[in-house]
Amino acid sequence: MALEIERKYLVADPGIVAGLIGVRMAQGYIADNGMWVRVRIAGDTGFLTLKGPARGMSRAEFEYRIPLADAETLLAQHCAHGAIDKVRYIVPVDGFDFEVDVFEGPLAGLVTAEIELASEDIQPPSPAWLGAEVTSDLRYSNSQLAKTRQLPSPAVLPG
Repeated sequence: MALEIERKYLVADPGIVAGLIGVRMAQGYIADNGMWVRVRIAGDTGFLTLKGPARGMSRAEFEYRIPLADAETLLAQHCAHGAIDKVRYIVPVDGFDFEVDVFEGPLAGLVTAEIELASEDIQPPSPAWLGAEVTSDLRYSNSQLAKTRQLPSPAVLPG
């Protein structure tokens, strides 16, 4: 089984991505029957992903490339559970890659960082630009953000 082990944080200093080249992403959620079905366009590549329920910082995850035209159609016509737009930047720190997401549209101002780990017992670095951990706060899950299309209340944003 494919397993994703991930921790998620708010970003206290969004300036960390200044000068970096990001990848524009649009993603939407097609179904939730205990396993989320997500479609994503990252740059010019389409993906279909199935994500199981989170158990701590781990969950089952299966991701497949799909034709861009299929991803565009799914996003435009079949995302009944919402969609989000963001730009993703990769920020390397001490041998780890943080995926920093700068959200757009109704979620503008929200900046999060995710780090994938090989096991739950690995302690990732904690750079100064990293804010509060929100791994267990479902309000900050991309699926919930797509569904509500609003900043979590109370919004905890830098600045």
